[in-house]
Amino acid sequence: MKNGRIATLNSENGLPCDAVQWVIEDDYNSFWLSMPCGLVRIARSELDAWVTEVEKDKNTKRTAQAMVFDSSDGVRSRAAMGGYGPLVAKSSDGRLWFSGYDGVNVIDPRHLPVNKLPPPVNIEQVTADHKTYDAASVANEKLPALLRDLEIDYTALSLAAPEKVRFRIKLEGWDSDWQDVGNRRQAFYSNLPPRHYKFRVLACNNSGVWNETGAALDFSIAPAYYQTSWFLILCVAGFGGLLWAAYQIRLQQVTEQVRHRMKGRLEERERIARDLHDTLLQSVQGLILKIDAAARQFPSDHPAHSAMDKALDFADEVMSEGRDRVRALRSAAQSITDLPAAFRRVAQETPQGRESTFRVVVEGKVRELNPMVLEESYSIGREALINALTHSEGEHVEVEITYDPRKFRLRVRDDGKGIDTAILDKGGRAGHWGLPGMRERAQRVGAEVQLWSRLGEGTEVELRVPAGSAYRITNDGAKASWFRRRSGIKSGKPS
Repeated sequence: MKNGRIATLNSENGLPCDAVQWVIEDDYNSFWLSMPCGLVRIARSELDAWVTEVEKDKNTKRTAQAMVFDSSDGVRSRAAMGGYGPLVAKSSDGRLWFSGYDGVNVIDPRHLPVNKLPPPVNIEQVTADHKTYDAASVANEKLPALLRDLEIDYTALSLAAPEKVRFRIKLEGWDSDWQDVGNRRQAFYSNLPPRHYKFRVLACNNSGVWNETGAALDFSIAPAYYQTSWFLILCVAGFGGLLWAAYQIRLQQVTEQVRHRMKGRLEERERIARDLHDTLLQSVQGLILKIDAAARQFPSDHPAHSAMDKALDFADEVMSEGRDRVRALRSAAQSITDLPAAFRRVAQETPQGRESTFRVVVEGKVRELNPMVLEESYSIGREALINALTHSEGEHVEVEITYDPRKFRLRVRDDGKGIDTAILDKGGRAGHWGLPGMRERAQRVGAEVQLWSRLGEGTEVELRVPAGSAYRITNDGAKASWFRRRSGIKSGKPS
């Protein structure tokens, strides 16, 4: 007992058994214990070291080393002593006198028999699933696959007291630490996985002298076909192939859904444009003709004639705007198969603030875009191009289309007057929805829009779409060439 804590030394941490009948300390710093299993000697240094470890960690696995003298050494004891006392005494010459089974025993701690020869250790044979192998042959060949039971027989030579030889074993590759197995001469293992192992065994004699070299046996267990590395690789590859096939099937399904939705949207736009042209615009045109006929019936100096002329001018503006809307619906409803040509048409149809040079640059191998991405890319590029041609007052306007294996990129740049930083920070001018519309369109297809601009240094709008979303046939990206094709189209002032 120390510092309010009690530590118990028993058979779990060093003693050969649990019951202690008496304890005495000799003149040579050792404790002697009478136990049912014999007379036990423990050095004080060994006991102090054990106590120190217990103070540090009460769950320590350290064991106290003890020397046991039993009937083979001449000790004749019995399980319980009683009726006479004292049971043990120490004489002036240091000898210990104690009651025995049928008389008095004496031991002189100064002259204890010590066996200083460590016992040689030998591994005899291996039994795998009831089949016996010689220890030497096991090291040269693999044990069979799916091994369930393994027994390794070993021994150590000690003629003085062979029954007191104790062993420690360890199977490297399986055991994390040494196992104290007492005087057992067999090691048993079951269901060992296929790999290389090294079995090691140490032994000590009756005086506790250990053979630290011991003996070792290297052996391997062969794997079954489904335990090999190549089988695991094939399984992983097969599973990856299934995932890829499932992804391709899902991608085709999504593409078809997008195509059907896109087709529906295009058909709806065509219907709206056709209805506007056939109903509203025709009706307005008829109304204009009637008002014009009615205006001709009034003299030119009549107040009603002037009012009707103004109404007709306003009606002409409404008709012009209506036609532009119908034309926009028609052009958006048409299938865009050539982006460069489509942007050239936009440049030709857009009135410009000043003369400028326009060109389209295409990089990479042209690939088919998903319908939704194609439409939104065209709409974003068209908005940026119209702004550049109309408001930038730059000398050069350029559209760059890049088909990269990792992403689709669209850039519209000019060298005009640029955009004020305050407007960029706000996300656009109040009441104008060009920039917010671009970002909304990009979000719809999982893309990203970035805009760079400085006053007097021009403006650049970039759209980036990941390849998985942009391209209709994604596996073409894996076959992309290391060389990239660059082509440019120049024209003068578009009309």
